[in-house]
Amino acid sequence: MRTFRLLFVVLCGLLCCESALAQSHHSRKHRKTDDSAVYLMAIEGVDNQGNTVAEIVEMNYIASRGARDDFEATRRYGAKQVPNPQFIFSTHDNRFSLGIGGFVNLRTSYDFKGAVNNIDFVPYDIAVGGNPLSRQRVMMDATTSRLFTKAVVNSSKLGQIVAFVDMDFRGGAEFSYTPRLRSAYISMMGFTAGRDYTTFCDLEATPITVDFQGPNAYNQRFATLLRYEHAFFEKRLQVGLAAEFPTVSGTYGEYFLPISQRVPDIPMYVQYRWGRSGRNHVRASAVLRNMYLHNSFTKENTSLFGWGVQLSGHLEPWRCLTLYFNGTYGKGISGYIQDLNGSGLDFTPNPENPQQIQTMPMWGWQVAAQYNLFPGKMFVSGGYSMVRVDKQNGFYSAEQYKQGDYIFVNTFYQLTDNCKLALEYLHGSRKDMSDEKGTANRLSVMVQYNF
Repeated sequence: MRTFRLLFVVLCGLLCCESALAQSHHSRKHRKTDDSAVYLMAIEGVDNQGNTVAEIVEMNYIASRGARDDFEATRRYGAKQVPNPQFIFSTHDNRFSLGIGGFVNLRTSYDFKGAVNNIDFVPYDIAVGGNPLSRQRVMMDATTSRLFTKAVVNSSKLGQIVAFVDMDFRGGAEFSYTPRLRSAYISMMGFTAGRDYTTFCDLEATPITVDFQGPNAYNQRFATLLRYEHAFFEKRLQVGLAAEFPTVSGTYGEYFLPISQRVPDIPMYVQYRWGRSGRNHVRASAVLRNMYLHNSFTKENTSLFGWGVQLSGHLEPWRCLTLYFNGTYGKGISGYIQDLNGSGLDFTPNPENPQQIQTMPMWGWQVAAQYNLFPGKMFVSGGYSMVRVDKQNGFYSAEQYKQGDYIFVNTFYQLTDNCKLALEYLHGSRKDMSDEKGTANRLSVMVQYNF
């Protein structure tokens, strides 16, 4: 009899979860929420406290609704962000909830009339000149499939605490399927500590693409960081400041050597939101850097000051239309522009005096538009992105990168709540300081299933 009663309570609790999720789903008019099953723990413990079946069912309903609302309230929006997990486990008092989820992503691509020497469509890696070995390429890739776990703790002393860890399979050589830690952080009281997207990145300012990297002028990269953020005026105005582990990529030449870095990068931003549900926003960002290196000629250490500024945003002028943009300019910030990350262009020797070192001026911008043909089911989008490295006392070599262009057109179709299909065309080019140019084209299809 006792076993039957507990099974009855579990069944009633799950039915209440379904009802709570349905109500939560219909209450959000502008942002579609994910249908996640909420499983409650310690039912027997509650029953031993003398609660009736009706009281337990009511607590289950409140806990499931609270857990679902906690996950929705702490969800991040933007390109490459994960949906709410399909399974959420919660305690009866909703002090702790844990979600587990992920997706399988398969992309098939064909490069023609020029191929990119990269699993992603990176204009920097387009071959310059008429190389017959780089005209065509076919690829099938599932390394961007993801696994993640997220915990939300409602603490009486520290407020709401979020712990998040996710991974993909981009950790080794191309197509090696080695697991890679993408992010691992904890957030509470406005602070975020761990590995996360750089604070210089505006997550909602870039369009969704089949290509994993996306527009070459964007700056979606990870950093180990300590960040503080605070919102004012009903969360319409928000500011952020962080200290991030520095990554330097320079060309040292004959007279300079790399050494350990001593000062973290300092990115910061101020952002303003408006419109329905705060979906429109504009953000102004900046980053300050102090890059250390050793002068082998003077036998002394020296440093170079790098800096960058950015204006970015996400606009919805009409219900079916979304606009994205960002523009970046600075010196010695190659790690904050996707096409230049790891390029060795933070600094180069002065072409007029190799015993001197100089930061390189660089800039980039991207604009894109997305039109929802059938809201929640199908959209089409397209955009243009460009990155350029300017000369500083001339250029270091004729093969040095000068400019990269990135053009995309795609369409995404939501086949089911969990299954997504997409088709995309990409065109890119790379120009060197010698003005020699190379181009490439890519056609991609994608299928993704969330779980």
